[in-house]
Amino acid sequence: MTEQLSTEQAAAPRPARPRPKRGEGQWALGYMEPLNKNEQSKKDDNPLNVRARILNVYSKRGFASIDPADLRGRFRWMGLYTQRAPGFDGGKTATLAEEELDDEFFMMRVRSDGALLPPATVRALGTIGQDFARDTADVTDRENIQYHWIRVEDVPTIWERLEEAGLSTLEACGDSPRPFLGSPVAGVAADEIIDGTSALEEIKRRYIGDPAFSNFPRKFKTALTGHPSHDVSPETNDIAFVGTVHPEHGPGFDVWVGGGLSTNPMLAQKLGVWVPLDEVPDVWEGVASIFRDYGYRRLRSRARLKFLVADWGVERFREVLETEYLKRQLVSCESPASPVGHRDHIGVHDQTDGRKYVGVAPTAGRVSGTLLVGLADAMERHGVEGARFTPYQKIVLIGVPADAVDALLDDLDELGLSGRPSGWRRNTMACTGIEFCKLAIVDTKDRARDLVAELEQRFPDLDALVPDGITVNVNGCPNACARTQVADIGLKGQLVMHEGQQVEGFQVHLGGATGLQANFGRKLRAHKVTSAGLGDYVATLVVNYLADRTGTEESFTTWVARADEELLKGDKTLEPVS
Repeated sequence: MTEQLSTEQAAAPRPARPRPKRGEGQWALGYMEPLNKNEQSKKDDNPLNVRARILNVYSKRGFASIDPADLRGRFRWMGLYTQRAPGFDGGKTATLAEEELDDEFFMMRVRSDGALLPPATVRALGTIGQDFARDTADVTDRENIQYHWIRVEDVPTIWERLEEAGLSTLEACGDSPRPFLGSPVAGVAADEIIDGTSALEEIKRRYIGDPAFSNFPRKFKTALTGHPSHDVSPETNDIAFVGTVHPEHGPGFDVWVGGGLSTNPMLAQKLGVWVPLDEVPDVWEGVASIFRDYGYRRLRSRARLKFLVADWGVERFREVLETEYLKRQLVSCESPASPVGHRDHIGVHDQTDGRKYVGVAPTAGRVSGTLLVGLADAMERHGVEGARFTPYQKIVLIGVPADAVDALLDDLDELGLSGRPSGWRRNTMACTGIEFCKLAIVDTKDRARDLVAELEQRFPDLDALVPDGITVNVNGCPNACARTQVADIGLKGQLVMHEGQQVEGFQVHLGGATGLQANFGRKLRAHKVTSAGLGDYVATLVVNYLADRTGTEESFTTWVARADEELLKGDKTLEPVS
């Protein structure tokens, strides 16, 4: 006979049935099943394995033999994306399937990771561009060289040449540790706090190509600098090590986490710690492991570290890092002061050893294989030790003999690499744009170069009026590869209506900055600019700034924050400053 339930037992709530795990697809919480096609593809086969198929199958059988899962997924771990097929305008970007936009050629990224490249390596980069990439070679804001028109049949030979020169395309793209940003003047600048070169080298040696770190929720961007100018845009990286000085322990690094731009921009948060040089790789591993294990994998739109940091808060993030991964506490230290603006190292500067370093500016990062060969010739001719790329699409030549500077600058001018550029050329960046990128909506490289030439003519004396210049970042889509939101004038490509027609244009972000005034640019409601009208708009904006600023010390960023919208939109034009 069944025993009758007591009143208390009858009233007691029944145990809840276990619910299926939902959440954000975090591995550390037991949710290992793939939640989207990207996660499924990585589970099906580690993307690092595609290298063997490229070498042994695809390069021999050609483009048509490539498995679609490799072509539009795992190839990225080898630094390869299909480029945009010709003939598709910006209106097709969001309406056609990715395979319809695929060309049978690839964009290839070569990572430099802040390394000093001797003349022979610069020459190798140039000859690869000449021989296999229709003479293309762009300097990107991730310190990469980026080629176009690459055939899969040529990839093995290109890799051989790169490896001989000490370079690689491994994990230059994909859900992986993307190429590192290092200070372009590491180890030579007279005002450097600490040289972090050895730490970047060790991170690369330990973790690039390691299957344990080849499957992040999405990309993972690293920056490191020991220079007080914070010359690697640390605010916009997933993890950044920033030079600091502890009152007792001396020089080391603070750790910043969770920066990133795109459609949900967030600035990195500072842990406020002191990490000695030899422990930087361990801390990098800990932060990368948190991203791998706790990062959100359910939605690609939330699969960056910045969302986890925003949800957890920096205190909990540090606690998890210390207790679960490092197994020790970090030394607390006040975060270093932020500089005003950024440092691109353009021009001639003193090194600690009596030699000079010289920063030069290609326009919007556009160079060529032939230009890089010419640069290697000039470096050898004048006894230059090496070159580094910068996060601002520039090149810094290291170890220039003092008595060779003037002749070197003259040779560089002939190449189109000015060490004495106008402020417009110095401060303009542009992403790849619709010429090659399947995500782009508008042209960027040519538009940026034309804009620079136009503004140089309109404002030939601007450098004297605004010594720090006005930064202009041109992006072909919302993904902010050119860091649109942290420029004085950020231009996000989109189609706009003009006289009843859809034409190429830009949404405008104004007054963004890194450093002391770090913020995201001000967006003006319903304000769009056509590509054709861009020069007139920027010219009006500059005239209004010069006429309305309160003294020469007021920065463009400060002015934008207080200026009337009609001045910022160009609806009203003030009298130019005489």
